[in-house]
Amino acid sequence: MKVTMDEKMSTCTVTLQDGDPRFSGVKNAAGESRLLYHVKRELARQGWDFVKKHMAKDGHLVDDMQQYLRERKVRKEQRCLAIWNHRWAIEGLDAELRRGGTITLPVVDIGRN
Repeated sequence: MKVTMDEKMSTCTVTLQDGDPRFSGVKNAAGESRLLYHVKRELARQGWDFVKKHMAKDGHLVDDMQQYLRERKVRKEQRCLAIWNHRWAIEGLDAELRRGGTITLPVVDIGRN
C-alpha cells in the first residue's frame, strides 16, 4: 500500500498494491476500519503520529460507527490534522478502493478553531 500525504493540497492518497490484504466487510464498518488501520501504520512508517478513533467519541456530530485518523496530540491553537471519509453515507472506503485501486481522502486541520 502506498500512502502519500500532500499538506499543500490537503489530501491523502492511498494506492493499493500487489500483496496488500483485502479490505471488506460492511458490518460495523469492518472493511473501512481495517483499511484505516493499515493507512495509519503506513503513515507511522513515514513519521506521522496518527490514531484511529470513532468521530462521535471526539464530539463530532456524525454516525456512531464512522472512524477517522487524527494526530495524537490535540491542543488549542495548534495544528491537528484529521483524515476522514467524506463519502461515509454513500459508500465505505474499502469498496471505493477495491473498485478503483486509488482513493483520495480530505485532510483537515481540526486543531485551530
